[in-house]
Amino acid sequence: MFRRTRAIAKKEFKQLWRDKRLLFVILFFPIFLLIIFGYAVNFDVKNIQLAVLDKNNTEVSRDFVNSILSSNYFKLAKQLNNDSEIKETLDKKSAQIVLVIPKDFSKNIHTHKQPAKIQFLIDGVDGNTATIIKNYASAASTKFAIKLQKNLTQKYGVKMSYPVLLEPIFWFNPDLQTTKFLIPGLIAMILIVSSVISVSLSLVKEKELGTIEQINVSSINSFELLSGKSAPYIVVAFFDAILILIVGYIFFDVIVKGNYFFLFISTLIYIISATSMGIFISVISETQQIAFTIATFATLLPSVILSGFIFPIESMPVIIQYLTNITPAKFFIIVLRAIIIRGVGLSAFWMQLIYLILFTLVFMGLAIIISKKQEVK
Repeated sequence: MFRRTRAIAKKEFKQLWRDKRLLFVILFFPIFLLIIFGYAVNFDVKNIQLAVLDKNNTEVSRDFVNSILSSNYFKLAKQLNNDSEIKETLDKKSAQIVLVIPKDFSKNIHTHKQPAKIQFLIDGVDGNTATIIKNYASAASTKFAIKLQKNLTQKYGVKMSYPVLLEPIFWFNPDLQTTKFLIPGLIAMILIVSSVISVSLSLVKEKELGTIEQINVSSINSFELLSGKSAPYIVVAFFDAILILIVGYIFFDVIVKGNYFFLFISTLIYIISATSMGIFISVISETQQIAFTIATFATLLPSVILSGFIFPIESMPVIIQYLTNITPAKFFIIVLRAIIIRGVGLSAFWMQLIYLILFTLVFMGLAIIISKKQEVK
């Protein structure tokens, strides 16, 4: 059995090596996708356009504006002169946020009779971005308020102490860079799309050329055929995974914090599960066009929407959470984030590997059963 499987795999390797264009696409297109998606899919909000209407125009108000701008998140877009310019500024998207400082700002700070109020007017069309901008503005304002309170208490000789002092510490991703969070999802998405499509097209090509009939009348059984056909693409996909990790390190500073052996085994299991899906699609498809359509639909949409790559699964309705189990990308993303970002051991993700193995057995078993029925016909 091993000799026949090896012969099929050797034949597939030679065919793949002769098709230079396909080989180039399989090897380097995933790298291209990683770079494009890595820079494009990013939830970090930077260079927020800030417009300022300073009605107070004092040293204190100017210090407050400078403290906002010093956070490196905001960029001064324009200075406003009156209230009528606010609506026009937000309508034309000349700024994403408008800071309004009232006339009595500095007076209220020094007299302590009432709070010194300020106002932020934020473009709320994009709710997620607006929330992030609000959090940045609130954090910068709080920082200025604490600094101002400290200066005032020291000026009047009062020792200041805070009853509660919040000091948040972020583990695993201290800079809260969304790129480091998204890269594992990109790896899972790219590997499953490239693996499933390439494997599914390979077997269907035999049907279109008519050579599948010669294979069916030989002594090769369905398991040997499917295993041999998928072996080259497993090797190529694994090589892609290594290249993606190297490119992720060079372009996005993504460092593997966990065990490389566990990463190797997990990636291999995932690629095998992805190719088993490709084999199943190739068995039920009659043409390369149908196989490509099914493979794209079965991998791209679920790996983006249902895998937890972008949208948290915990926030989805319960029914949709059960539906997310249809894609192996969901389980591999959990494994990748555990190994690459958190650097944890096998005890944190062994169950995900079991799911991937079960996924492989189910699709490979279905593919063999259907393939045997087709041979009988």
